Order: sequence, then C-alpha cells, then structure tokens
Amino acid sequence: MGTFCFVRTGCFLRQVAPGLPSMLHREYSLDIAPALLRTQGYIDGRWVSAPSTFPVLDPATGKELAKVADCGTKEAQDAVNAAYKAFYSWKRQTAKERSVLLRKWFDLLNANKEDLAKLITAECGKPMKESLGEIAYSASFLEWFSEEARRTYGDFVPSAAKDRKILLLKQPVGVASIITPWNFPSAMITRKVGAALAAGCTVVVKPAEDTPLSALALAELAEQAGIPAGVFNVVPCSRETTPAVGELLCTDNLVAKVSFTGSTATGKILLKWASSTVKKASMELGGHAPFIVFDSADIDKAVAGAMASKFRNSGQTCVCSNRFLVQSGVHDVFVERLAKAMSAELRLGHGSDPATTQGPLINPRAAEKVEHQVQDAVSQGAVIVRGGKRLEGSFMEPTLLTNVTTNMLCTREETFGPLLPVLKFNTEDEALAIANACNVGLAGYFYSQDLSQIWRVAEELEVGMVGVNEALLSTPEASFGGVKQSGLGREGSKYGIEEYLDVKYMCIGGLNP
Repeated sequence: MGTFCFVRTGCFLRQVAPGLPSMLHREYSLDIAPALLRTQGYIDGRWVSAPSTFPVLDPATGKELAKVADCGTKEAQDAVNAAYKAFYSWKRQTAKERSVLLRKWFDLLNANKEDLAKLITAECGKPMKESLGEIAYSASFLEWFSEEARRTYGDFVPSAAKDRKILLLKQPVGVASIITPWNFPSAMITRKVGAALAAGCTVVVKPAEDTPLSALALAELAEQAGIPAGVFNVVPCSRETTPAVGELLCTDNLVAKVSFTGSTATGKILLKWASSTVKKASMELGGHAPFIVFDSADIDKAVAGAMASKFRNSGQTCVCSNRFLVQSGVHDVFVERLAKAMSAELRLGHGSDPATTQGPLINPRAAEKVEHQVQDAVSQGAVIVRGGKRLEGSFMEPTLLTNVTTNMLCTREETFGPLLPVLKFNTEDEALAIANACNVGLAGYFYSQDLSQIWRVAEELEVGMVGVNEALLSTPEASFGGVKQSGLGREGSKYGIEEYLDVKYMCIGGLNP
C-alpha cells in the first residue's frame, strides 16, 4: 500500500513517519478586508442581528472562525416581505439597468478575489488554488447573466385568424428562495442569483450552515455594486434552525420560486413543501457519476481526467466521478498509472498552504462516511492500492480500490469524498448497464477514441451532462442539471434564466384585416 505525505510549509500538519501523520494544530487567521467579514444577516439592505448566533468552524482545524447570526423564521419572513416589496420596482427596471448592476457586481468579485477565496478556504477547506478558481467561476455567472438579461426574447406568433395578433411575453416569476450547499459556497449562489436578478426576480438566499461567510461577503459586494435594498437578501442559520427556515421559504405564499442544490433526499422534502402552493421549482440534486475508460482510450488523458474529476475539492462535488469502469484490455495499465499519479500529485494539508492539493472534508461525519465505504468494500474483497486510512479530524487519505463489484456501498451510494473505486468490465453494453443502473443521472464521463462509440455511448448514458475525453464540464455558457432523481430544470446557459421567467400569452383581437 502506498503512503501520502502531509505537507509541512506553514501548515499544522507534518509527516512523523510513513503512513503515520499527526497534527500540530497551529492557528490560522482570516486576513481579509474587514468589510467582507460579515456575521449578521442581510435583509432589505440592512445588516441585522438575530436572538442567537452559531459558530462557523475551520474544517481543517476544528477552530471557530466566527459567530454568525442564527436567523429564524421571523428573519426569514422579514426577508421574504422585503423581497416581495422590492420585486415590484426591480422588475420595472430595464434589462439594461439590471445588466449594468450585475456587471458592477462581477467587477467587484474580481477586485476582491483574494479575500473571497480566503473565506472559501477557511470555511469550506478547499485549497486556495481551487478557491480562487471558484471565485472566477462565481464571477463568470454574474458576467454571463448580465449579458443574458437583455436577451429574454418573447415571440410573435402568426395567427390563424386575420383579426388577431398573438404575442408571447416573458415576465419574471417573482420572489425566489435560493437554498445552497457548502461545497461551492460562492458559485452556487451566483449561478442561481445571477439568473434570477437578470430576469427581474428578487431573492432570499439561505446559505449552508457550514459556509455562511461567503454568502454574506457576496451581500456586501452586492450593496457596493448598487443592487437595491430588498433585491438580494441573505438569512444564515444553524443546522437546528434550518428545517423551520427552509419550510417557510418553500411554503410562504409570497415566494413564487424555489431553487435548491443539495441531496436528493432533502430535495424531495423541499419539493413536497413547495407543492403546497404550487411553486415553480428547480432542483440540482445528488449525483453518482460513472467514469468509463474504454480499450481505445488515450490512457494518459484518462488518468489525468480521473485525477481532476475525482480529487477536486477532495471529491466533494456533485459532478465528481463516483464509479470508475475500466475495460479489461487497459485495466491494469490504467490502475498502475493512476496509482503513480496519486502518489506524485496529491498532498494533504490546510487549504491555505500553497503545496496542498487535498484539504479536509467538510466535517468528521463526511470522513466517517468515506471510511465506512472503504471498510465495506474491503470486507467484500476489494483491494486497497493507495491510501485507505481515516486521519485526524476531517481528513481522509485519497484512496484507490480495485477488485470492486456492484454490490459494494461505494458503487451504490454517492461518496462525496476522495475514494476512487475501479470496476473491470468486458463489453460496451456491460459498461452502459452498470452506468445506468441507478436512480440518479447528473453527470457521466468516458474516454474513447472510437468515433462511432463516442456517439453511441454519449446518447445512451442516462445523465444530464456528458464529458467525452474531458473531465471538467462546468462553464456558464453550458446548461447544468440532471435527469432521473438528480433534479429538475437547468442552470447556466441561455436556459438558466428561463427558470425565473413565466410566459404570458397576449391575444390582441378586433383588428381590421
């Protein structure tokens, strides 16, 4: 079994002996502009306190970063009321006016990218390089939707009657509840909010309880950009308060739309709540992405793709590859090269250390889940090629397993961690049967240089997004979303803004032919 080294530079981790790292628990300060470190809720253009607070922790050290206002149903209701009031003036602004404000917000994200990235690394744990990448990605949605704001075209439809004209108008739906996850605490907000504000909607954002600081920093920059009071509201809340706040944001009559990114189980609860008032809903839910390597693949590119897809954010993305299916003719060489790449390229540590490529998981429970899946696989005959160990706190070694079967938990459940299980297959039909044998379908990846196979497999994979010889899919120009129980609707692209628009049919009659 291979070992992984904890990097030492400026970090609280060091290597004591091969395979036996321990922690030095050093302190880390949040050296950012004071204006961006907000700890109150943001409602109707004001920073508001709540009766209690909750702690935000650094997942790498377990140390408290800040105490944040624990907004409850009262604050959430105030935010909904403010958004509803602001909607009637915001929707009347011209598309050009909304576009200009979104562009100013985009410029401010870029101007403050270092501080915003430090916030992400502190509360989410991802390495600074990835956090900077997330800020660029976050800003790109504000830029994209600032442009799409001016392209919400309706239709003029030829009428069968000579005395009528048919127009189809697109209008904003109203107040949107935006409920976001911790793994991309900035980008998941801008991808939704950029589209909503461009369409003319107002929003109430409930960020994940683990990562509210990034959302509140976005609110500060929205205010600096000139986004009017009540248009963008943020109600942070603790894990204990979240169910009540979530229910209000999904059931209140003043809310017209719910957008959620998170687990399928939670999405079903929110959909049930939203159905009580027949709200428009978009859901980006769980994934269980297959990553298929065919005999014709360029193995070096497939290995690089596997590394990028699996170990970004320590495996904590909804589009991370979860099941690696490798054809028998290239199985052994793929595993060998992948193991070497893992040993050479992956370094565990605090995200603020420049040498770190793998930060902690979001909390100890997440590490326990990965550990449990490894133990389950090994008990059924899987072989640990690299890693396999649960480390202190929220850290888990990047792990490579072979001799994996479809009976193991790691191939039946989404992992959300740095575990890479490899299944061997013989035929294309076998690979597709395994890949499609689940009730979710967000993303899928495969590597092949056979053009006919590329078209066949891309069309047959039951997912909303397919990466062909490419492991990093996300871009604001393309649609993002899944099929089956991976959700409803699409984000990004020209389709993302449609989620926040209604189509109104206007029939003009009594015209003289």
